[in-house]
Amino acid sequence: MQKLIAKELLSIGAVFLRPEEPFTWASGIQSPIYCDNRLTLSAPAVRNLVEAGLASLVREHFPQCEALMGTSTAGIAHAAITATLLGLPMGYVRGEAKSHGRTNRIEGRLDPGTKVVVVEDLISTGGSVIDVVNALREAGAEVLGIVSIFTYGIRKGLDRLAAAQVVNHSLSNLDTLVDVAVENNYITPAQKEQILDFRNSL
Repeated sequence: MQKLIAKELLSIGAVFLRPEEPFTWASGIQSPIYCDNRLTLSAPAVRNLVEAGLASLVREHFPQCEALMGTSTAGIAHAAITATLLGLPMGYVRGEAKSHGRTNRIEGRLDPGTKVVVVEDLISTGGSVIDVVNALREAGAEVLGIVSIFTYGIRKGLDRLAAAQVVNHSLSNLDTLVDVAVENNYITPAQKEQILDFRNSL
């Protein structure tokens, strides 16, 4: 599954590998890789594979799950589709509470004690998804863990998840993806090492 998802992400351009012309992340980091999993929503065959994969991760690792909660905004659609496949309720967590109406941060019904799984598209340094986990815990939810489409495997992110005592299961990861990218001539072996060196330096 990891190799298949990696191959499909590359095929639709959801992952861009540009070691010679780095991207600038929101944090200002100059990166040889950029991942835009929103593109999976526009590719029905890949989208179906991704959502079936996320549903499978929930069934396998969190069989007691009672609701899915998407991260805003990238995880919302994936949480909705996966929840439909599983027949579960879903909601999502805003980046910050609304300034009007009921001033909700968590959208959708969430009773205290509900066992939830967070759906995220991408795990990098882990800060945003842990913020969502904390908001759900403060609201009384029991967060079983996270399912995501892709993870870079950045040490800072892994350490943050461990410190927050939350486990993430991703459909694919950077190590698998660069292997697939070399096999399919997207990058050279030397570029693969350059990308992994970048990840390992963070």
